[in-house]
Amino acid sequence: MANAEYTVTDRHDSVTVTGGGVDLLTYVVHPDTKAEEAPKPYLFPLRFLDGGDAAVRRPWDHRWHTGLQFTWSHVKDQNFWGGPTFSTEGGYQMRDNLGRMEHQGFAAPPVDGSEVVFDETLKWINSRGEHWYDEHRVHRLHSLDTERGLWSVDLTTTLTNVSGETLPMGSPTTAGREQAGYTGWFWRGPRSWTGARVVSSEGLEGDETVMGTTADWIAMQSEHDGLDGGGTILTFAGASTAAVDGESLEIPEIRWFVRSGVFAVISPSPAFYEEIHLPHGGELTLSHRYVFVSRVCEDEELKTLGAEFAL
Repeated sequence: MANAEYTVTDRHDSVTVTGGGVDLLTYVVHPDTKAEEAPKPYLFPLRFLDGGDAAVRRPWDHRWHTGLQFTWSHVKDQNFWGGPTFSTEGGYQMRDNLGRMEHQGFAAPPVDGSEVVFDETLKWINSRGEHWYDEHRVHRLHSLDTERGLWSVDLTTTLTNVSGETLPMGSPTTAGREQAGYTGWFWRGPRSWTGARVVSSEGLEGDETVMGTTADWIAMQSEHDGLDGGGTILTFAGASTAAVDGESLEIPEIRWFVRSGVFAVISPSPAFYEEIHLPHGGELTLSHRYVFVSRVCEDEELKTLGAEFAL
């Protein structure tokens, strides 16, 4: 039924949220991630209400891909993404430049209800041990509907530059690699989602067609492995804003990094083609929404859901 309640289980190092009898997500705040994978909190496992898997962790091709997580591939000379760093001179190479994000605590313990909120503070520490960002991150789970087989999570985060200098924030594309503008929030789908259908609110279809474009939302759809049926993930671009001393900064609009041909990934990238230059004391705020639907939706239903859950 609509407005059903979520149940929260706090295990200190992680928090699991259950709905409709299914463990829908676990938020790991103190991960055992290796240093070369840029340790950070992450959402994994992720599941649909029918129990189907909606993400993968540490796939063999990219060990630093972990469910749904907040990342940043190029920050000045640092990599908060994990794995090798791209440059036009050497391609992808492992470097001694991998930072980490450290959970500092929740404003209040997450509790059961029709909405569940993780209101969290974090610190970003670079490979030299320097404190570069403070982060205020809020996850809000809502719209649990067991009749329609869907649930939703909003992800809102504000990064404050405390480094003492302006930090350029980019992607592999801003570093010289074509159509590789991934950065920010990043989702990696299960192996069964390889070849998944991709459509956007602008009427475009196919990962190569949608790549690098702007759209209010994109949807990815596939069948499950090991379980009859399939699912749809609707990702909403939401908003990206920046300010310093109360004055707005001009920054790029959100563009979609999406692949499904080799493996399934989605990133509403705030720095696909252009860097964001965030001054000391500047704040960057991102707001996105993900809707997990326990079926492969027809196009008309996608449009209806896109309007219903619009940010």
